[in-house]
Amino acid sequence: MSRPQRVRGRVGEPPATGAAAVDREPDAESVARTIALRMLSQAPRSRAQLAEAMAKKDVPDDVATRVLDRFTEVGLVNDADYAEMLVRTRHSERGLARRALAVELRRKGITGEDAEAALEAVQPEDEEAAARKLLERKARSTEGLDPIKRRRRLMGMLARKGYSAGLAYRLINEVLDDDGFEGDDEVLD
Repeated sequence: MSRPQRVRGRVGEPPATGAAAVDREPDAESVARTIALRMLSQAPRSRAQLAEAMAKKDVPDDVATRVLDRFTEVGLVNDADYAEMLVRTRHSERGLARRALAVELRRKGITGEDAEAALEAVQPEDEEAAARKLLERKARSTEGLDPIKRRRRLMGMLARKGYSAGLAYRLINEVLDDDGFEGDDEVLD
């Protein structure tokens, strides 16, 4: 019995024997549907994320567009709902500010009206309350640190979450003053 010819560590295509020699390749549309359904069964996804996954598996663009249009038509893919859910959960669970949320939406392929509508749900007062909550929690864990190092850490944490420097300075001063902190205020003034 002869062995299949190896090309760069792979078996030659198509194999001469076995099930792979008999079975035909699945059509691109069923591959696209399988990719989309598998990804959507794990977690909600944006249209762009699904298209990217299909492109990685060499699904032709016209086939991917056709499958994604159908999934959108039947309601399995809805970028507006996905953006709204992403903003709501990332803001409430992680305390992300609008700026960080906008970056997250762009990374997921959500832009334009869908992104703007989702971001409108986060009002300035919501953003401030979330920042204050994050600060109060982090301030407790940084008690006893050098005052300058403590303020720097608090500022860095808020910056990573997308909060503006002005809001961060003001809230850090308020939270640390509420703690009875009498430290070096000129660091953040």
